[in-house]
Amino acid sequence: LRDECLNEHLFTSLPYAQAVIDDWRCDYNSSRPHTSLNGLTPTELAGCSLREQTLYGLSL
Repeated sequence: LRDECLNEHLFTSLPYAQAVIDDWRCDYNSSRPHTSLNGLTPTELAGCSLREQTLYGLSL
């Protein structure tokens, strides 16, 4: 979070900081591939069946 968001912005108010961090968190948690998910995004994983998750080696 610090390297990818906090160090890149100059926050002028608390509401602005909260909005930027919330946008970053939403992007990170839904749009970015995660190594723990074998390169899938959480959104892609949510669309997979249990069989597909097993094929990816994910036992959630």
